[in-house]
Amino acid sequence: MSILIDNSISIYEALQNIKTGKYVMPAFQRQYVWSMEQIEKLWDSILLDYPIATFLYWHVDDDNVTWDTYFCNFLSNVTFDSRKQADSTNYELTSINVKVTDTAILDGQQRLTSLYLSLLGDAYIRQKHARKKISGGLVTKLLIELNKNKLDVDEEEYNSKKYDIKFSEKVGRLSPTQFDIKSILNNKFQNESTREKAIEDAIANVPSDSKQYARDVLNKLYQKIFVEKLIRYTEITDMKQDDALEMFVRFNSGGKALRKSEITMSILEAYWPSAKTEFGKLLVDSYAGFGSDFIIRSALMLYGDVVKSNISKKIADELKNNWNTFKKALQDLDSVLRGMKIEVSRFSSSWNVLLPIIYFIYYNPDYAKNMEGIRSYLLRAILFTYFQSGTTGKLQQMKSNINSYDYEITVDMLNQMNELRVTDGKIEDILNSEKGSRVAGEALYYLSLDWINKNFIYEQDHLHPYDRFDGSKPVSVSMEDWRRWRSSRNRLPNLQLLEGRSNGSKNDMRLVDYYNDMNDEQKAEFCKQAIIPDDTSLELENFEEFYEKRKTILADKLRTLLG
Repeated sequence: MSILIDNSISIYEALQNIKTGKYVMPAFQRQYVWSMEQIEKLWDSILLDYPIATFLYWHVDDDNVTWDTYFCNFLSNVTFDSRKQADSTNYELTSINVKVTDTAILDGQQRLTSLYLSLLGDAYIRQKHARKKISGGLVTKLLIELNKNKLDVDEEEYNSKKYDIKFSEKVGRLSPTQFDIKSILNNKFQNESTREKAIEDAIANVPSDSKQYARDVLNKLYQKIFVEKLIRYTEITDMKQDDALEMFVRFNSGGKALRKSEITMSILEAYWPSAKTEFGKLLVDSYAGFGSDFIIRSALMLYGDVVKSNISKKIADELKNNWNTFKKALQDLDSVLRGMKIEVSRFSSSWNVLLPIIYFIYYNPDYAKNMEGIRSYLLRAILFTYFQSGTTGKLQQMKSNINSYDYEITVDMLNQMNELRVTDGKIEDILNSEKGSRVAGEALYYLSLDWINKNFIYEQDHLHPYDRFDGSKPVSVSMEDWRRWRSSRNRLPNLQLLEGRSNGSKNDMRLVDYYNDMNDEQKAEFCKQAIIPDDTSLELENFEEFYEKRKTILADKLRTLLG
């Protein structure tokens, strides 16, 4: 990759390059989002001699783009709503002829589009009650007031305009002292021999005490558009589309920083304009907490390369054309998990773990014959924190392994994978997880699936209260043992899930007292749910026996859960 620095051209040259098709935008550029006020302030900044930031260009040619690399032309007209915000518009995709087009704009789309609309394009304002998405509306022009006595600016207000520049839809009733900025493109202003007379004609109705001000404004406007090289840009050459996407993510500076997934969604919408609408219909009920990232990553898992994470036309078409099959796979996933007493909504912020199951369900119509493999994979991936790092690489690994096992997820397959094989060390790590940790919370949840009520909120609770280990040790316990017990009190063998209100009332009550307050039926239910070892004292002085016996029971249950 080569970088050419400190190139600059005039605004007029840049806009002519847009008009002739020399400049385009990559398909992953976001929507035009500027308001009329932002355009007005851009011109105010230009006339105030403020720099308008550096632009980032990507040089495109036959060596770094292929026939299926798509671009978008700049908007030549935009409709603004009654609040003067730009309507979102789906850009039309096009391939390019590199003999005509050699530059894609990576950073500067909003500014260049705004300048183009002001001088060579058309801006409309939709009336308040007009139906949205109907293109066009009232024509509006960008005007600058030449009578300094009529300037409608607030000198004291921070970030206010210093020139009276504004859009107006009252194009048939312009003040004689207002100048349509687009008029500066007339040949009489561009021609040096006629410019002075053109300016004098334009300011004919300006009061005498404002004529010099008006004259200066128009001369300056001419200089800023045609003479000064205000479009300063860095051009990057020898760069492929994947690198251009990464560059755009890193260097985008147009307001709110964009995540790569947002840009990927923009690419998808370029190929499938109704994608966001269809996503919205799917992301309800069980999937209400999931976002578009989940669907995009699922599509990459099913149809593309999940490591590169780039949406191509092929992937977008696959998702669009197989949308009903895709939706059914997600519905089937929901049913599969419900059959295991697991709510799919539990994964709204950790959905990567679901993607291999979606892949299996999508490509294997007999998936229902292998619930054991699905359950074993899911619980191992969760409790072994498989996706804690290297997520895309591991998703690709799972995809490859499922393919090699005839589109199956099997226990045998999992046992061939070091990070998903059940070992004594991994079981010990789970048992040593502490209250508040993700692993402890997940382990308690899955150990309690048989009795949890989804309508209740459960909390992690110490069986032998944490604070009891801060007081005096039992007389029969050595100081060495007491220190060891204190270090174990926060670990899984001393934890249970308890419904929130019960946890509040239990507080730091001694375990034996909490148990003795129950009737026989409650005691039996408590011992079952909390996995209390039989024939074991619940007195604090017998904590080690209780802890070790319960640890052994939990280890056996975890091994069963993990297949």
